[in-house]
Amino acid sequence: MGPAAATKKELRHAHGVTVPHATPQADGPGIPGYPGTCDWVRPMAGPLPTRTRAGYALGGVATGSFGTVPGLMLLPYLTERLAVPAALAGIIVFAPKAWDVVLNPIAGRISDRSTAPDGPRRPFLIRAGLTLALAFALLFAGPTSPSALAAAWVGALFLACATAYAFFQVPYVAMPAELTQDPDERTALMTWRVAVLALAILVSGGLAPVIRNGLGPERGYTVMGLAVALLIAAGALGAWRGTRGAPVGQVAVAAGGLRDQLAVVTADRDFRAVLVTFVVQALGIGAMLAGVDYVARQVLHRPGAASLLFVCFVAPAIVCTPAWQWLGARIGKRSGYVVSSLVLATGALALAAAGTLPLVAVYGAAAVVGVGYAGAQLFPLAMLPDVAAADATRTGQNRIGVFTGIWTAGETLGMALGPGIFGLLLSLGGYVSSNDSAASQPASAVAAIVLGFSVLPAVLVLGSLVVLRGYRHRS
Repeated sequence: MGPAAATKKELRHAHGVTVPHATPQADGPGIPGYPGTCDWVRPMAGPLPTRTRAGYALGGVATGSFGTVPGLMLLPYLTERLAVPAALAGIIVFAPKAWDVVLNPIAGRISDRSTAPDGPRRPFLIRAGLTLALAFALLFAGPTSPSALAAAWVGALFLACATAYAFFQVPYVAMPAELTQDPDERTALMTWRVAVLALAILVSGGLAPVIRNGLGPERGYTVMGLAVALLIAAGALGAWRGTRGAPVGQVAVAAGGLRDQLAVVTADRDFRAVLVTFVVQALGIGAMLAGVDYVARQVLHRPGAASLLFVCFVAPAIVCTPAWQWLGARIGKRSGYVVSSLVLATGALALAAAGTLPLVAVYGAAAVVGVGYAGAQLFPLAMLPDVAAADATRTGQNRIGVFTGIWTAGETLGMALGPGIFGLLLSLGGYVSSNDSAASQPASAVAAIVLGFSVLPAVLVLGSLVVLRGYRHRS
């Protein structure tokens, strides 16, 4: 087929939408349409079908469950159930996620080169998603003694989880840039995703401590792991089936090796600004998640408060996400990100008085954090595909997977460092690790819990906004 015939090709999708190829132009190297640089199938410019929106959003059940429960329960499992010292427990939680910093860009590059006819990213959703579910079920089902063997089991299985998650999350996050070329539609798509994500976080994060407390630590952790594994599998299957026949934009794979592509992507000022902001905030959120169980038991002296605190953190996102979308459409995504971050930091600072505030006030401050968290998830997730798609349009080359690989590597690192730093604070505060949950703690350990749960996240969120000033992309 010659160049003239190639310009007339059309891609007809299963739901009946026809998307023409862009007409080649003699504009020069790196310009879409320039011979030898791209064969670009533009995704839809209008609204996506409801089936595609809902199907894509279901992937949030898998990402929300895995992104939440280890940060919430793994550190207590190690220190309380397995009697692993807090500093070592923090390393075990952090190290497998640090591996993802290396693996995620590779996963992105591999998915960029996928040529699956029904969507290049979709095969990763089902294969990696089900592998992740299996590994997660085994994570909390290992030996409990001796402590060294138990710690080694958790470290190995968490590494397997992190590896599978990389090959699910990176292609999943890359999809919006290829599903639509409309920035507003990407925000709408992210609104669906964040709402489902918040619901998944609410269900998995609220259910996990209830199962553990209801059945006791001997059986509770194992049953909890199985229940969350089923949620992960359901989310992966839902995203895979729900995006079948969705429109897909295709761009020629970028030339050069992975190192070359990493250099190009990290040189993008807008991407760098929103990435660093998001990662620093992820570190703060990771520390807060790790602290929920400790605050409930050691500060509020109500073990059952962990689930209620978590509900207060997450439930507002389900209600507030459409409101943040509305605000972003009027003041811009970057300004919306700033406002939501300020709300989040305000709630976190109020929690510094958790030990003296009435219980209802503690829950109220947690709800303020949740309101801000909804926007602080929506806006960067909508800004990422804007930046990646702009790069593809500008260069005619597909680096979307590399963009999202670096993004998810950063997010993973931040969420892993959060519990790691929280564990370090516990160690510095003299926290006593024991398989007796009623073990008394020194005042310094309680103070470290409060600091890591409130002041540290607030400072990180506020500090990240300095970096966001470098974001200039209009969307």
